[in-house]
Amino acid sequence: MNIEVIDDEMVRVLRSKTGAERLRIASGMYAAARRMLLSSLAAQNPEWDPRQVIEETARRLSHGAG
Repeated sequence: MNIEVIDDEMVRVLRSKTGAERLRIASGMYAAARRMLLSSLAAQNPEWDPRQVIEETARRLSHGAG
């Protein structure tokens, strides 16, 4: 298991944000990761229908499977 340490400058930036701003950032990061995973899975599995791609994306995001 890898534990990533956040950069001191990033700590300062995030601490200056309100809770709502930090939540908005996290939500945007999640949405971007979801879009990338959807695209990647669709490209890697062209035989899957869109529902299968969505279901596998959801499974990986909810269970941390890579």
